[in-house]
Amino acid sequence: MNLILLICLLVSIMTISIPSNAYACSCVEPKSVQDEFSRSEAVFSGRVIEVKEERTNRYLSNAVLFETSEIWKGGSESQIIIRTGSGGGDCGIQFKEGEDYLVYAKPSSMYGAKEQLVSIICDRTNVLAQAEEDLAILGEGKAPTQQVDHTRELNRLNSGVWMTVLGMGLLIIVVAFLVWRRVRKK
Repeated sequence: MNLILLICLLVSIMTISIPSNAYACSCVEPKSVQDEFSRSEAVFSGRVIEVKEERTNRYLSNAVLFETSEIWKGGSESQIIIRTGSGGGDCGIQFKEGEDYLVYAKPSSMYGAKEQLVSIICDRTNVLAQAEEDLAILGEGKAPTQQVDHTRELNRLNSGVWMTVLGMGLLIIVVAFLVWRRVRKK
């Protein structure tokens, strides 16, 4: 019984001690296409290949892999990964696999420890079929010229999380063993 209480206490302390930032989603009036374009690092259209949920620093977010079809700003790669929230008050866009989007993305650490390309509901990112105004102003983009495959990168995303879980599990086993040994000696 004492062992179970000790393990629960240890897990609670570890959970509470992990730092986290809080973000709330509050959008002001939408920016013009020109303003959004100038503040974005990447502007492209593409089809969502995969949406992968990831947990970093107690955040639940989504990594979204796109097959780019047209690029107005940013790199020239055939695939790109952006981050967004998982929904609710975290500003996330609910991207659907197989759908085409016009994406405005900028670097941010909003969904992780390091800066990554992020798009949120406050941006002009939209389903491509509903982005006629933007497309008319943006004009013709360029086709991607660098063929890449980011599928493996997307599948590696949560490996750090699993290492943390494994480490916590090993710590619990060691503590349990030490407590068991101590109780056994009495």
